[in-house]
Amino acid sequence: MKLKDTLALAFRTVKSNKLRTGITVSIIAFGIMALVGINTAIDAMKQKFMESFSAMGANGFTIHYREWQMGFDHSNVKAEKKGQRKAKKSNSGKPITKNQAETFRERFQYPARICITLFGSRDAVVSLGDKKTNPTVSVYGGDPNWAELNGYNIVAGRNLNELDVQSGRNVCVVGSEVAERFFGHDPFRPVEKVIRVNGLPFRVVGVLDSKGSTLGMSWDNMILTSYNNVRRFFNSNPNASFSVLVKVADVRTIDGAIDQAEGIMRPIRQLEVTEDNNFYIDKSDSGVAMLMRNLSFITLSAVLIGVITLVGAAVGLMNIMLVSVTERTKEIGLIKAIGGRQRNVRQQFLFESVLISLIGAAFGVVLGVIVGNSFSLILHTGFVVPWAWLLGGILLCSIVGLLAGLYPSLKASRLNPIEALRYE
Repeated sequence: MKLKDTLALAFRTVKSNKLRTGITVSIIAFGIMALVGINTAIDAMKQKFMESFSAMGANGFTIHYREWQMGFDHSNVKAEKKGQRKAKKSNSGKPITKNQAETFRERFQYPARICITLFGSRDAVVSLGDKKTNPTVSVYGGDPNWAELNGYNIVAGRNLNELDVQSGRNVCVVGSEVAERFFGHDPFRPVEKVIRVNGLPFRVVGVLDSKGSTLGMSWDNMILTSYNNVRRFFNSNPNASFSVLVKVADVRTIDGAIDQAEGIMRPIRQLEVTEDNNFYIDKSDSGVAMLMRNLSFITLSAVLIGVITLVGAAVGLMNIMLVSVTERTKEIGLIKAIGGRQRNVRQQFLFESVLISLIGAAFGVVLGVIVGNSFSLILHTGFVVPWAWLLGGILLCSIVGLLAGLYPSLKASRLNPIEALRYE
């Protein structure tokens, strides 16, 4: 009996038991769909996080006064580990003032782009005539470098300039979502128009390109004005803290820039040599790195779900193959009586088991990619195909099929042909 004949017989047998095969295929497909679908969605999330949170790339860092929940790789943590300084509790929680941020910008002579920023509001209302937005518009305060260091491009009009910042005049750059709401899809129409932000008149000098959204938060539903305007109109909190964004030209020089930034910021923050930092320095990609680490737990959960499901499918498949051996005892006896070898019988049942597993893997892979990319449509990312997980899922199903069919195939191949032909 040739190999192709054994394969053809295995295929016909699987095809003839449609209901039983279909149930087993469904269980296997569900496990692979969970595995591939969740990891496809995770890949889409990673892609979106990289686009949204790494605007400055690996050659940027931020100086701020309070530790981010998802941040790590802080310079003060490094110093503490080395035992150079001791933390002083009275230092923590002190905001970075406007004067401190501007002094840092003046003293930092490293070849880099620097931006001073102050967050204003997440619930501003923008209006023009009878039209107005919901109270969901974000207001950011910055300087001429803010747009570039946050990954935006100016598509119409101009950027903020130093005169806008120093004079505190009411000018702003609007996000694409705000511009389209009041002026349609022509990005040049809003330029030099006057809109109201929380009732205050602001002249639009520029329009930003679209950046999309992340986890439901739009990066385009926003207003950019000078940090002086934000402090005056949108953030009257006396404890409001400024942040400083720094972007160096070459990623290889970023560690030197961070060291120099720390050395300049410490005396500005009036720290003694023995005192720990009361500010934090985070690389621009550190937040993404932490999010990626957190997503790895979701990946592990997906793997566990898939493996548990496939273990259940393997048990079910083995049970079906054992029932098949019992039902086809006479057929096995006939094959052996006409010269079939144990190897042929063993191969037939193994092929049937693996074939059922691979059919389930094929359906699971297709469904998983579809389910995962439905999530990528929500995030507005490109089509994602996790090739490693696809190949891993198919390989896993092959192993499941082999293990599930091993014992039934051995049992079938060892049947006595005479007793098998007499079996009722």
